[in-house]
Amino acid sequence: MKTTNWTRFLIVCVACSLIAGAVGVQMVRIQNIEGAKQILADSEAYQGINRTIFPERGSIYDSEGRLLAGNEVIYEVGLDLQAIIQPETVAEVASSVLGIDYATVLGYTKMIPGNGNPYFIVLDGFAGKDKIAQLEAIKEDYANRSVKRGEVRPNLNGLVWTAHNKRSYPEGTLASNILGFYSFLDRTNGIGYFGVEEAYDKLMAGEPKLVYSAIDPNLLTSIEDVPPGVTLQLSFNREIQALTEQKLDEAIKWSGADNGTIVVYDPKTGEIIAMATSPRLDPNKYWDYSALFPNPTPFNSAISSTYEPGSVFKVITMAAALDAGVVTPDTTFNDTGSITVGGATIYNWNMGGWGTVDMTGCMQHSLNVCLAWLSVKLGPDRFYSYLKSFGFDRNTGIDLGGESHWPLKLPGDGLWYEVDLATNSFGQGISVTPIQMVMAIGALANEGKMMAPHVVKAMVIDGKQYNVDPVVVCKPISAETARTLTTMLVNSLENEASNALVEGYSIAGKTGTGEIATPLGYTSSTTNTSFVGWGPAEDPKFLVYIWLEKPEISIWGSEVAAPVFSDLVSDLVVLMNIPPDNVRLAVKPGSSLTVTE
Repeated sequence: MKTTNWTRFLIVCVACSLIAGAVGVQMVRIQNIEGAKQILADSEAYQGINRTIFPERGSIYDSEGRLLAGNEVIYEVGLDLQAIIQPETVAEVASSVLGIDYATVLGYTKMIPGNGNPYFIVLDGFAGKDKIAQLEAIKEDYANRSVKRGEVRPNLNGLVWTAHNKRSYPEGTLASNILGFYSFLDRTNGIGYFGVEEAYDKLMAGEPKLVYSAIDPNLLTSIEDVPPGVTLQLSFNREIQALTEQKLDEAIKWSGADNGTIVVYDPKTGEIIAMATSPRLDPNKYWDYSALFPNPTPFNSAISSTYEPGSVFKVITMAAALDAGVVTPDTTFNDTGSITVGGATIYNWNMGGWGTVDMTGCMQHSLNVCLAWLSVKLGPDRFYSYLKSFGFDRNTGIDLGGESHWPLKLPGDGLWYEVDLATNSFGQGISVTPIQMVMAIGALANEGKMMAPHVVKAMVIDGKQYNVDPVVVCKPISAETARTLTTMLVNSLENEASNALVEGYSIAGKTGTGEIATPLGYTSSTTNTSFVGWGPAEDPKFLVYIWLEKPEISIWGSEVAAPVFSDLVSDLVVLMNIPPDNVRLAVKPGSSLTVTE
C-alpha cells in the first residue's frame, strides 16, 4: 500500500515538473518570436495612452495690466454615431439649441459609421456656455422624467460636447490693428495673423507636450504640468489708444478722408504709445477680414502702407544739411520761386518766390526750391547716405507682423534720375511708411539717437517677467544738430501761428502735403496730408505722426492734419500727466520759451 502511494506521488511530481518545464519553455519561446513581441507591445498600449497636450495660449495686456487678448472656454458639440440610440430626439434637440437644420442633423444621426463614413461629426466647434447649459438642462430633464409602462425614456446618447479654449478680445476693435488675430485650425491649435499675434505666435503658443496617462487608476501618477505660452505686456494703455482712435475717426469724418493713420511714439525708448489706423477689424469676428480689407488695403497702414509724404520729409533733408555742415540756421537763400535740377524745373507749392530767407524761414514757408538747393549742396552720395542712415532703405523691424517698405531709389539704379535728388528732398518721388517716418524723425527729438520702435514692453515666461530694453538703431545726426533743428521747428510753428500749436506747450513740428501720382504724372487734385510734431520741445515725451488720405475739406496738411495734432495732444498731455511749460519749467505765465542748444 505504501509502495502504491509513493509511486502515485512520484508520478504527480514528474507530471507537474514536466508541465512547469513546458510552461517555462513556452514563455521563453513566446517572448522571443516576432509575433509574440508584437502582441506584448500592443498589450502595453492598452495600459495607457499618449496624448499631446497643447498649452494655454499666452494672454496680452496693456501697459496697466488690462486684458486685451485672452482665452475663453467654449465647447465642441458633435455626434458619436456609434452611441446614438434615438436619432430623432438627438436631431430635434441639437437643431433647436444649436440652430442647425433638423433634416441635416437627422441625416447625420442615421449614418452608419465605418465603410467610409466617419465615427464622429462636429456640429458646432465654438458653442458658448449658454448653449451647453441648455443641453445639460435638457439631458437632466430626460434623466429625471418619469415614464409610463411601455414608454421609452428620451435620451441624448451620442450627443457629446468637449470644452476647449477660444481666443477672446474683450475690447473688440480697440487696438485690433496692433493685436492682429488668432485663427483656429482646429479646437487645439491655430495660427496668429498680423500684429502681435503673428509676431509672437510661437512664443504665445508655447510648447506642446506628449503626456502618457495610465488607464489603471492605481497606476496613475500626478498629472504633468504643461506651462502656458508667453504672456505679453504691451507699451500702450487703453485710454490713450482709445483717445487716439477716437480722434482719428473724428478727423476722417470731419475731413472726408478715405482713411487715416496716427502713431504716438516715445522717441527716447522707441515704445509705441498708441497706433490708430482705419479700417479696424473686430478680432472676435476675424472671418470678416476679406470684407473689411479687400486687396490691396493693408491690415495696418502704419507699418504696411507706403506713400509720398510731401513736406514732412523736409525735416530729414534739413537735418542732413545741418549735420553735414553745408548750412547753418543763419544761412540765407535767395528764393526766386524756381530751380532747375537734372533738366527739370522745381517750383514752390504756391508757384511764387519768397526772396531772401534763412533756414528757419525755409522750413516755416515750406519752400521746395530751398530744400532742392540743399540737396544739390549735399550731393547725391551724402544725401542718400543720410537717408540710409535714417532707415529709409529697410523695414524698421517693429515687432508686428506684416511690416513692409518700398525700395529706396539710389544713384546708379536704372529708375533713378538726377531730378530725383531734388524731388526726394521735399518728399516727392520717394515712398515711405508712417513707422519709417516715426523712427527717423524720432532721432531729431532724441539727441540724434534713432530708437527701434516696439509694442511689447515685457514678457512673462514661466512666471518670471522680462522687460524689453530700448534699442538704439543708430545715430544718423549729432545731438547738436537735433537740438538746433528742434529749435528751428519750434520757432517756425510759432512764427506762422500754426494750427498745430497746443496752448501752454512748446511744440516742434512740420506739416506735409503730398501730391498723389497717377499714370500721367502728378495730375490728381487729391493729396495726402500729414503732420509730425513732438513735445515738450526741450524734453520730448511723445512724437505724434498723422496721415490723412485724400481729404475732401482741403488739400493742405496745415489745414487738415495740423488741427488734428493740436486736438489730440491737448488731451494727450492730460492722460500722460505732462504739466504745461510754465509749471514744468517754473516759467512765469506769458514768458516766451525758447529751446536752446
